[in-house]
Amino acid sequence: MGDSSRLAGGDGLRADARRNRERVLAAARAVFAEHGIDAPMATVARRAGVGVATLYRRFPTRDDLVRAAFEEQMDHCARALTEALADPDPWRGFTRLVETVCAVQREERGFPAAFLTAFPGGADAHGRVRERAERDVVALIRRAQAAGALRADFHPSDLVVALVSHCGLVAALPGDVGASRRLVAYLLQSFRAGTPGRLPPPSGVSLRDVPLAATGGSTAESGSGAGRRRRG
Repeated sequence: MGDSSRLAGGDGLRADARRNRERVLAAARAVFAEHGIDAPMATVARRAGVGVATLYRRFPTRDDLVRAAFEEQMDHCARALTEALADPDPWRGFTRLVETVCAVQREERGFPAAFLTAFPGGADAHGRVRERAERDVVALIRRAQAAGALRADFHPSDLVVALVSHCGLVAALPGDVGASRRLVAYLLQSFRAGTPGRLPPPSGVSLRDVPLAATGGSTAESGSGAGRRRRG
């Protein structure tokens, strides 16, 4: 019988190669959370205990690595949005979506970069996914408002402001799950229909303006660094 470490799984990778890949992806998530997605690829390689050449053979560009590292989180948020739209109770769907996205922000602080940045070389496909997500979020907001659950003056940019605020909390108090959940609860209460008080005009930000990571810069900064992220 052959060496079990050489047996390929459904993804075509040998067991040892699959373990190495998962170790690299775990190291990438940790490094991106600590230093942002512009962190040197060599730093990821060192954290994973592999050579830089090995890292580039598996992930030729930084964008390939970022997408692979956060693929599970992307799928999780996409499912959450689909389930929110399908929920017969629009407010429950809306709140669960906000809670889910904030939980992912809390657990994987490098995730916003992977989900919200249009990567070089894959911008068209990723841009379509992001535009669909934006449309679906707006549809969810309109449903919750039509049901009389979400305040009528809630604007889609308010959701972005909430996510930015939560990113800031996660950066300032990493690991404080209680503070995160309390902030999310405060925000959701303020979004409910019937909350008294008038709001100033909404911000002009959109989902693409959410910070790349709780520890890192803004999308404007990432745009200027898009070229160097190709090989980094």
